[in-house]
Amino acid sequence: MSRTIKEYVVIGLKGMAMGAADVVPGVSGGTIAFISGIYEELLSSISNVNLSLLKTLKTAGFKSAWKQLNGAFLLSLFVGIFISIVSLAKAIEYLLDNEPVLLWSFFFGLVFASIIYVAKQITKWNFIAVLVLVFGAFTAYYITTLNPLVSDNSSLLFMFLAGAIAICAMILPGISGAFILVLLGAYTPVLAAVNDRDFKTVAVIGLGAIIGLLSFSKILKWLFANYNNYTLAVLTGFIIGSLNKIWPWKETLTWRTNSHGIKVPLNQQSVSPFSFDGDPELMMSIILAVIGFGLILLMEKLAVKKQ
Repeated sequence: MSRTIKEYVVIGLKGMAMGAADVVPGVSGGTIAFISGIYEELLSSISNVNLSLLKTLKTAGFKSAWKQLNGAFLLSLFVGIFISIVSLAKAIEYLLDNEPVLLWSFFFGLVFASIIYVAKQITKWNFIAVLVLVFGAFTAYYITTLNPLVSDNSSLLFMFLAGAIAICAMILPGISGAFILVLLGAYTPVLAAVNDRDFKTVAVIGLGAIIGLLSFSKILKWLFANYNNYTLAVLTGFIIGSLNKIWPWKETLTWRTNSHGIKVPLNQQSVSPFSFDGDPELMMSIILAVIGFGLILLMEKLAVKKQ
């Protein structure tokens, strides 16, 4: 696929949006990839990493292998994701600590609009499509109610496994890879490794993520090729179920002390903004949710215009 430099810059910006979403424990980078129109190309490109690619490299050279891989697309996207995660990790961490209601409100509007967007891609509704949508919604909702493990394990083997598991969630719209890290008790050490520039740990996490990504992307590609509508229905359900996690107003049920001696929430439940223990910041929350919702509508209109 021939693209201009401007188009690759846009892909990099989409990668930055994915990276920003993946840092937040509750928002999936896969959702951003889907609504920005690059999801299936991403799966297809990642799936091209196989033995035939090595054969092409050996027989036809690097240029042919790079083209088969769709390497320029992947490079632009992952550079954007990397820049975003490294540059925004501290900002997201600050907002989660100091302005959680406003941050969650923006992402709630964004994710809510993405439900409509993904559901519109389903070309035929039937009983099975509705059934798998409900299954996806209940599965994602159940995941959001699980208690996180109380662990700040930072061994390299644990980091490797956490990266492999979390990346599978990161490329699924609706299921947050960062939240999976929270459930595993790995979110704090991963964020610390990024913020402290612990490149050894980051490299191990990245290796786990690469292996998990190569394996899981092939499964998703096969599902889209053979059961496109049902796959979209499940993903729509995943996004619906995930709304519980990103509801802006939470009541903390239990607390834990992290490795830095700071008391942080362990288990939370969604509450009405009118029974929220604190300033619900209702007006600003609504404005930010509307902005998030509007961004998805704008992206959809731009995609339709481009087509």
